[in-house]
Amino acid sequence: MTWTSAFGKGSGWLLQKIVNGLALTRISPNALTFIGLIINIVAACFFGFARSNNAVRMFLYAGLTIIGAGVFDMVDGRVARQTNQVSVFGAFFDSVIDRYSDVAIFFGLLIYYARGHRLFYVGLVAFVMTASVMVSYTRARAEALIGTCKVGFMERPERIVCVILGALGNRWGAMAPALWVLALFSTLTVIHRIRYTYLETERRKLQAVASK
Repeated sequence: MTWTSAFGKGSGWLLQKIVNGLALTRISPNALTFIGLIINIVAACFFGFARSNNAVRMFLYAGLTIIGAGVFDMVDGRVARQTNQVSVFGAFFDSVIDRYSDVAIFFGLLIYYARGHRLFYVGLVAFVMTASVMVSYTRARAEALIGTCKVGFMERPERIVCVILGALGNRWGAMAPALWVLALFSTLTVIHRIRYTYLETERRKLQAVASK
């Protein structure tokens, strides 16, 4: 067994123990989803209240807090399945709250750069925030038309990992390149989904014509 597979197995074991404990409380999975949002808002506050003299420490707190929020993001669906509380509304609610969590984190970064009068990075964060929402929006709209659209690299887990790495490594200026990576790959993902949806709708159009 490699160290990576051992780590994955150990992480899965710990995560399942957390799920088992939460399942015993009969807590609503929607409540877990909402708690995750609150924790992400706390992380956003760490970003927003950071100053030049304490940015490294505050970004570290923000990164660790986002990791904590990620635990709730990982367990809410598992708790729902284990306690037979899976619902269509639950999936909808989880998706909506995820969007709010994403925007909250980037809004905290936007405030940080605005307070430091770094207008270029204010614009970059605003672009990344818009692109991250568009990644989710293009998938949702595409799947309403063609059933499935899972193409593209920069999904929410990748975005969150990128922000965490930027926050934890901000001592070495890691947040700036993390934002550039997010901007680039989120945009490429949106373009990929637009192209995929276009090709799929055209294919179906041709099939419909051929079948007449």
